Amino acid sequence: MNEYFLTVYEPNGEMVFEERIEAADDNAAQEIGKKKLEENNYTNHTHRLTRAGKLLLFHV
Repeated sequence: MNEYFLTVYEPNGEMVFEERIEAADDNAAQEIGKKKLEENNYTNHTHRLTRAGKLLLFHV
């Protein structure tokens, strides 16, 4: 399992959500991240999903 971090920000730069995700690969992590964003109504917020400095998902 790999470790990923999903982080969500308000427009003013304030971090409003951060969660550690474990997944078998990058594709699985992206699916989990998207699901968590939808569950918490953060799909339209600025967010990112990273693994060891690699940016996997980003929205402004």
